[in-house]
Amino acid sequence: MRATEVPAIAGAFLFEPTPHADERGSFCRTFDAEVVRSVGIAPDAFVQDSLSRSARGVLRGLHLRSGAGEAKLVRCSYGRIFDVVVDLRPGSPTYRTVATFELSGETQTTLYVPAGCAHGFQALTGPADVSYRIDRPHDPAEDVTIAFDDPELAVEWPLPVASVSRRDREAPSLAEVLQSREG
Repeated sequence: MRATEVPAIAGAFLFEPTPHADERGSFCRTFDAEVVRSVGIAPDAFVQDSLSRSARGVLRGLHLRSGAGEAKLVRCSYGRIFDVVVDLRPGSPTYRTVATFELSGETQTTLYVPAGCAHGFQALTGPADVSYRIDRPHDPAEDVTIAFDDPELAVEWPLPVASVSRRDREAPSLAEVLQSREG
């Protein structure tokens, strides 16, 4: 497994496994505590694993947590997704930068999203399974959502949006979220 720093988002990393394939199929390690530790991330800090399954065109996000935030490891375990990270850490050198990735079950690459960054994705296939390893127990009172179609962010989602939750559809703009965090 190899760790690669993501230049567009300070503190973000891609963890790319080494697949082993033969006539039976394939095998790869999708998490390695030593590799995670080698880039300064505490592997034992993660306390919750979650999984979402989405139909093609489903959009989830853009989500983040208030308070101490939430760091997460995100991996598309089946299918393909268009993944988006927005750095919303005021002191970060990449503050307000948007970075996009394609994650797939073929590569099993894992993206580390630092606390304070918004995250979302769109399923490019149906189904697309996304695995999350999160560093804090979920507290719905800390959930923050930003409009996925905010013109300031100008994310170019690759497919027409087939479905989105009510929470995501009614989310405030980035400007509104930043204003409420300052006030």
